[in-house]
Amino acid sequence: MIERKARIFNIQKYNMYDGPGIRTLIFFKGCPLRCEWCSNPESQKYHHQILYKDELCTQCRMCVEVCPTDTHYLDPVTFEHKVSDDNCIGCGMCVDACPTNALAMIGEDKSITELLDIIEEDRHFYHTGGGVTLGGGEVLAQPEAAINLLAMCKYSGINTAIETCGYAKREVIEKVAEHTDLFLYDIKHMISDEHYRFTGVHNELILDNLKWLLDNKQNVKIRFPLIKGVNDSEENLRLLVELVSPYKDFKNFKGIDLLPYHKMGVHKYAQLGRKYAFDDYSRFTQEELVKVESYLKERAIPVSIIAH
Repeated sequence: MIERKARIFNIQKYNMYDGPGIRTLIFFKGCPLRCEWCSNPESQKYHHQILYKDELCTQCRMCVEVCPTDTHYLDPVTFEHKVSDDNCIGCGMCVDACPTNALAMIGEDKSITELLDIIEEDRHFYHTGGGVTLGGGEVLAQPEAAINLLAMCKYSGINTAIETCGYAKREVIEKVAEHTDLFLYDIKHMISDEHYRFTGVHNELILDNLKWLLDNKQNVKIRFPLIKGVNDSEENLRLLVELVSPYKDFKNFKGIDLLPYHKMGVHKYAQLGRKYAFDDYSRFTQEELVKVESYLKERAIPVSIIAH
């Protein structure tokens, strides 16, 4: 029997930001959203991709010669090396051929057993209340693999969490909830049209799934990426308060984490041949962050600022 596999793009050990205790974080590739501020742009597409570091390239053309799918090619005018990863099959021949390490493969297929073995390597750290967190990309974009891995972790006595944008069918949410101890649930914007403007999807499904999780006693911590001029208006914060106020005394509502905007990962846009759309957006001052935090605390909403 062929075992199910998950396509991942990173594994982070000893993580202390994405759930309680020390955790192993598995990043699933592929996401239905296109957040303009995304710090992991290589996570958005499901297929394999090539990160190309132009400053290391010597134009030796070895990658062009070995690539079986024309992912690498020469510009017909400038004769410079170009990358079009839509055809990439993840063979890795170009990465192996590159003499200067100018190329990196993004996306690796691992079986559920292989991932569980990696998670088990860190079991002795989980006495801290830790465990495994599945993130992305969007883990629910690979629901079968996610459910299988979560179920095996639970069977092995490992605490489970997922970081999700919640943009998934209700039946997927319900099945995942059977094997998940904590949902780290992203809310990007409360106004649907603005949510669409900055992420490419409307937010009704996301908010409906959040309410279902809270109503059905699933442990949920909301994560709110705080971006100046995008979602920090008083109207947006008021709508957020209205959303969570009915649940603020629920034991399964674990509060809100404010995640201040940062520019970590910006360099990867250029390596993917993309322009970063948020160059003109500035970071919050500490005073501004405390003001937003105080707005929520004054309305009895449990909240913390999580700055990386």
